[in-house]
Amino acid sequence: MTRLRLAFQRSLGAKVVASTIFLSLGVIWLAGSALNSRLSDGVRSVNLNSSISEARLAFFNAQYQLLLSQGESVTKRKKVLAEIVVDATTQGVNDQAREAIIVKTPTSKKSKISYEMSSNGARSDSIPAGVREKINKESTLKHEYGTLKFESGNAIDSLFVGNRIDIPGGGRYEMYVVFSLEQQASTLQLIENSLLLTGFALIFLIALITWIVIRQVIRPVREAASVASQFTKGDFDLRLPITSKDELATLAHSFNDMAASIEQQISRLENLSRVQQRFVSDVSHELRTPLTTLRMASEIIYNQRSNFDPRVARSSELLVAQLDRFEHLLQDLLEVSRFDAEVAVLEPVEFDLVALVKRCVADLGVDSDEKTSGVSTRSDNSVITIKADMRRVERIMRNLLSNALDHCDGTPIEIRLASTDEDVAVAVRDYGSGLDESSLIRVFDRFWRADPSRARVRGGTGLGLSIALEDARLHNGELDAWGRPGKGANFVLTLPRNAGAHITTRPLAPTPEDFHEETFYQ
Repeated sequence: MTRLRLAFQRSLGAKVVASTIFLSLGVIWLAGSALNSRLSDGVRSVNLNSSISEARLAFFNAQYQLLLSQGESVTKRKKVLAEIVVDATTQGVNDQAREAIIVKTPTSKKSKISYEMSSNGARSDSIPAGVREKINKESTLKHEYGTLKFESGNAIDSLFVGNRIDIPGGGRYEMYVVFSLEQQASTLQLIENSLLLTGFALIFLIALITWIVIRQVIRPVREAASVASQFTKGDFDLRLPITSKDELATLAHSFNDMAASIEQQISRLENLSRVQQRFVSDVSHELRTPLTTLRMASEIIYNQRSNFDPRVARSSELLVAQLDRFEHLLQDLLEVSRFDAEVAVLEPVEFDLVALVKRCVADLGVDSDEKTSGVSTRSDNSVITIKADMRRVERIMRNLLSNALDHCDGTPIEIRLASTDEDVAVAVRDYGSGLDESSLIRVFDRFWRADPSRARVRGGTGLGLSIALEDARLHNGELDAWGRPGKGANFVLTLPRNAGAHITTRPLAPTPEDFHEETFYQ
């Protein structure tokens, strides 16, 4: 049932056909019901008129025969009545089965001689009381539907048509010609079955025609979807075939024009990207030679600064610091160009992640830095062995620690390590200025700083977190960020134990343990 529902939801043709069948079923049912009602009423009306006409003829014949029997004996008169009953059940153009019943009128005087009789054992007590009352009140032909019962126990739905007759020497009697409705019921059933069969046939034909038409419309749409899917995979040469001049052909023309335009734009952007990447790479490499010369000259001046005027000595110190910053910027730009060119590769080795984190803390001098009140490291295990690119993981940790050190504002820094059989995680938490929602969205953007004024103090390049995220994703890992203004920030690095595998769990959540039900942004 689930597969059928999914297939129905994914198929436009199935939806259209189902809707068409549903609507057609309603329309055909209404039309069929109305037609069946009209036909049934027509058949009943024709049968009723025919039956009344034949009954009237039978009554006229009976009264005529009785008039001719005046002066005859009782036996002769009963014989005439028997012939009248036989004639009433056999004569006429209506081929419906019929019976005849002659009963004495309730208001007639009692007599020792009874002329009551019926054909084939039809019981007189099955005559509807309503029609008898009408005949007693008005001596005219009356009719009513009812059930005719026989002495044998059988019963059939019938039409009772009656009238009053006078039997010479016998008084007033009622004569009824009873027409069976079985043939009429068979005719009505045949009409109903024919209408049902015709309705289902129409629904099937409508569904078939709708499906054929929908396929003609959907086929170009599916072709367009297939071409668009291949287009998104990089096959920009595909185009929709055009075999007609209708609206679908116009759609195909527009799609092909759009595809050609997109292909040109993508090619132009790819060329521009290659030019930009080459420019960054070439500039970065070309700047190394003059940078090396400046470095050598600045170090000579820096080493002799004690012999210079204090202002010149201070200038030499600033020169060396800015050259360090410039060199770091060039290294970061080269690394960014490698990521953009998709030529960055991993060099995985096995190492202890806990030891690497502690070494990064020691190398950066975080414990003794006056910017923080201290750093604490907590790990579920004393040794966490992973296979990854140690240089890149170390760069990630240095960037995260440097970022925490720059924003902790004298508060402590907490480092938390956790692991599972498949994944490892490192969280760096500070309690400084924190990040708002807009900052969380852009925290990994290149050259973006939450507080640009801090760049003049710490000398960062604005590429550290961006490169850290690229390094993490190069391992098929992830780097998540959490923050609240005035509550600090938390950066969580999650890596697979083996480089190239995919992370299956998150040993550490981006939301710190001291916050609950908080939303984080990546």
